[in-house]
Amino acid sequence: MTTAAERKVIQKKFQEHYDPSSKNYDDLLNCMRCGFCLPSCPTYVQSGFKETHSPRGRIALIKGVVDGLITPDKDVEDTLQHCLGCRACETVCPSGVKYGFLLEQARDIINQNKKFSLPVRVLRKAVFEQLFVKPKVMSNVIGLVGIYQRTGLKKVVHGLGIMSLFPSTLKHIDNVLPPAPTFKQLKNRPTHVMPIGTPKKRVAFFKGCLMDTVFMETNNSTIKLLKLAGCEIVIPETQACCGALHGHAGEKEGSKDLAKRNIKAFEDLNVDYIISNAGGCGAFLVDYAHLLHDDAEYADRAQAFVDKIMDITKILVQLDFHQLDLRLPEGQEQIITYQDSCHLKNVMKTWVEPRTLLKAIKGATYIEMNEADRCCGSAGVYNIVEAEMSMKYLDYKMVQVRKTDAKTVVTANPGCLLQMKLGIEKEGLSKNMRGVHIVDLLVEASEHLMETGNIVTK
Repeated sequence: MTTAAERKVIQKKFQEHYDPSSKNYDDLLNCMRCGFCLPSCPTYVQSGFKETHSPRGRIALIKGVVDGLITPDKDVEDTLQHCLGCRACETVCPSGVKYGFLLEQARDIINQNKKFSLPVRVLRKAVFEQLFVKPKVMSNVIGLVGIYQRTGLKKVVHGLGIMSLFPSTLKHIDNVLPPAPTFKQLKNRPTHVMPIGTPKKRVAFFKGCLMDTVFMETNNSTIKLLKLAGCEIVIPETQACCGALHGHAGEKEGSKDLAKRNIKAFEDLNVDYIISNAGGCGAFLVDYAHLLHDDAEYADRAQAFVDKIMDITKILVQLDFHQLDLRLPEGQEQIITYQDSCHLKNVMKTWVEPRTLLKAIKGATYIEMNEADRCCGSAGVYNIVEAEMSMKYLDYKMVQVRKTDAKTVVTANPGCLLQMKLGIEKEGLSKNMRGVHIVDLLVEASEHLMETGNIVTK
């Protein structure tokens, strides 16, 4: 809840950023109010078709604040916070409105000019100034999570009902988290890996923060696939978190600092591509050019960085990985389906390649899910801070999953993966269905090739 004084400052900051003589103001005017975005917007549909919960409605609210017609009160803040940020609207907008940039700027102005409660200030400081900016802190925290999981402490915590003190979603997420790595595993991470067979490309791997800790095995799988595809892999130790959570949560300066760290870490490696295996991370990486467009020192360097970003599925298809003898182990034949990562599809424009790879696996019958590209409700930390709304999106998604009769739901982003696992657990389907990252499934289908080193094609 903001005070009258804070709302006055927030309005002034909006007006300064969107001065009528600036290009920023033109960005607001680019929206023609045509309504093409409406059916693609999950929050508009889920809210019962409320205009204020649509992309054009939110842009109109921002413009109203800038023009002095609307006060940036709690209702305005809430409708901006309820947005998933999936950016599906951008894919259908005839005017090319970059709604995601407008949303992040609005959240940044509000969050930088309001006073949070003490507990929230402490939490935000811990998350945005420690956990996600200092790799050692992240590794130590995840190492402790591993101890929590392996020693039986988790069972005690759940048994005593301690998790009831936290948002309900956290209890479910705690149950579906993968086994955390040990401190030793967290320390022994590769920095340079040679390919199997003839080198085809030299690539750098963006390992991420959560991906190289919580989802370390998926990162290991990614390295295995790149090796098998013929890539020499460089993994710079100085890289940092992509900054997506900062950007989405109104901590723009923090995301800029992280972007600069990553640009410096990758720019002198002489690689063909910088590979990401997380849709959310990859999408924020390709937004670095916009994030730093007004920075004289980094604007051109950011664009050069962005030009090399590529999702793991895209390079695998480019290198004809789908032409290999991919097959599930005998006796594990199954129906599989795919849940699009919003940012992988809507921002990185990558949706054909994951399907190409999945359809190439022998023993896997691919069934396309209805509305596979509709947001599952994960959206970074949305499923924690907006738990009730998030579960509504997930419930709808699970109805579509059930219709496929799939045993395996494949995703390409860690948040989506946890959300789908959460849905599987909620629906009581854990014994007959699983959620898996696409690279982990591809490793299952190519393990026989890696064991023999014999790269066999179809």
